[in-house]
Amino acid sequence: MIVLGIESSCDETAAALVKDGKTILSSVVASQISVHADFGGVVPELASREHVENICFVTEQCLMEASLTWTQVEALAVTQGPGLMGALLVGMTYAKSLAYALKIPFVGINHLEGHICSIFLDHPQAELPALSLVVSGGHTSLFYLKKLGDYQEISRTRDDAAGEALDKLSKYLGLGYPGGPVIDRLAPQGDPKAVPFSIPKISDGSLDFSFSGIKTAALRYITEHNISRLDGEASEPPQKVPQEILDLVASYQSSIIDQLLHRLKQSLKGREVRSIQISGGVSCNSALRRRATEAFQQQDLAVYYPRSELTTDNAAMIAAAAARIRPGASDPWSLTADPKLALCARSRF
Repeated sequence: MIVLGIESSCDETAAALVKDGKTILSSVVASQISVHADFGGVVPELASREHVENICFVTEQCLMEASLTWTQVEALAVTQGPGLMGALLVGMTYAKSLAYALKIPFVGINHLEGHICSIFLDHPQAELPALSLVVSGGHTSLFYLKKLGDYQEISRTRDDAAGEALDKLSKYLGLGYPGGPVIDRLAPQGDPKAVPFSIPKISDGSLDFSFSGIKTAALRYITEHNISRLDGEASEPPQKVPQEILDLVASYQSSIIDQLLHRLKQSLKGREVRSIQISGGVSCNSALRRRATEAFQQQDLAVYYPRSELTTDNAAMIAAAAARIRPGASDPWSLTADPKLALCARSRF
């Protein structure tokens, strides 16, 4: 079955054609980085307008690259949520209109489930059950994955997502946007132990994440040490970065990774786990990949990541999720976007 996926939950407009939930025939993404760079973060209204401008183009480009016609598309999958309401509505409305015109079924897919399924596009034999960490600019959630479609949420962030915390530090320092890739490139030049940051302890004993504290601590450090803001632009850090900033970003990134790995290790207790799976935009971070692989190899656990182009928001993961988890399904025309759509119930065991 050939499924057309549509993704518009945040600031990427994406379309992809996937065959049998396994083979990507084409995948097109229209990024909005240049639109939001001056603001240091995503502006929801601008994101929605860009989706309206781009969605027809990316879909038609997707068909052209796959050398397919509309009549060969057998089902349509679209991100239902979570995400920005206006952005989601653009994709949902477009997808329903297409499905109605083509007389094919359409299904709504949870964005987080798409990220989880992105692992299986590259690693179809990834062992289950698994701990599945989705870590990005908008989400940081840890799931116990018994099988595709069967999840228990172990923890989520109480405040900022990990990727958001990286973007915010980059904005404070004037390093460029988005901040995650910039910090990933600069961190190896700094000392990860130069600035002490601690892993937060949640008072109720849960394994939830929290990144607001480290963000506040970094801002305080910048103020106390009179660190001047630089003038980096989108994805381009300044040519000369002072060592004190390199040390700060290295320590900051290291602390965020410390927390992610600490929560993963804690979550192994009392659970049958055969692999670790890390997806989402931050899963592309080179230090996270290296440290996670090293940490869990010591426990004879394989660690899986998507290829780099599948870490950020894309429609291939949405189409794959529909084919793998909801084959043959069809949602009612009354289905609408849900910016706070939950994937599953929480687990505290």
